[in-house]
Amino acid sequence: MIEFRDVSFVHQNGVRALDGVSLRVDAGEFVALVGENGAGKTTLVKHVTGLLKPASGSVLVDGVDTRAASTAQLSRKVGVAFQNPDHQLFSETVEEEMSFALRNFGFPPEVVRERVSWGLELFGLGEYRRSSPLILSGGEKKRLTLACILAWDPQVVMLDEPTVGQDAIQKEKLAGTILMLKSAGKTVVVVSHDIEFLWPIQPRVVVMKGGRVVGDGPATAIMQDRDLLASARVAQPQLVEFYQELHRRPGTPFVHPLDAARWAEEAMLP
Repeated sequence: MIEFRDVSFVHQNGVRALDGVSLRVDAGEFVALVGENGAGKTTLVKHVTGLLKPASGSVLVDGVDTRAASTAQLSRKVGVAFQNPDHQLFSETVEEEMSFALRNFGFPPEVVRERVSWGLELFGLGEYRRSSPLILSGGEKKRLTLACILAWDPQVVMLDEPTVGQDAIQKEKLAGTILMLKSAGKTVVVVSHDIEFLWPIQPRVVVMKGGRVVGDGPATAIMQDRDLLASARVAQPQLVEFYQELHRRPGTPFVHPLDAARWAEEAMLP
């Protein structure tokens, strides 16, 4: 579905944001991009939408080279909620914001109404239907951008730091939404520093550093590699640290980090 072939990109200020990146994300995969600020994560996402074009190499989305497609064409397949929602919101009301893309993609009026109501209810924004997006909190704005994307049902959903400004309840709902999208066969890519959010939902984890991919694998494997994470300035999940500390002791009953996670969750039950 998404393929980077030896992609490099240099910003106008001379900073090399991507340096020979080769990466394939198959249809239906759930992938998390992690790494320190400036590692190239958001730049990589912008290449999938066509907002940026590679200086060398190629990016393919569903077999289409992004240099041969417009951002508008790619957006029908790829929906992106960027880190700063103020860069995406422009309509006078929340309802109009959600309706815009649906009308632009040619959905009939009755479908537009149904999907707007569905999205506002799902993300707890119904009371703001006729309010300006500008009055929303930062977390509410991020939920609105996600609602707008899911309403037109793209095959690929990309979320850049979706947990910023969200409380624990909203993070739990977001995790459920991501798992729902995955079960529906959608391709989901999440850029996040929130390791504690990512760990329970177990994505494939791609670690980036200095514009390169330095690690790629299942969450259980990548999150146990302390040296790899430290080199990319990524923290280990607390439950993984807990497991590794116990595993060093003789007679530990845990053979896998998820065993320790389940034990901790059960121990906290009343």
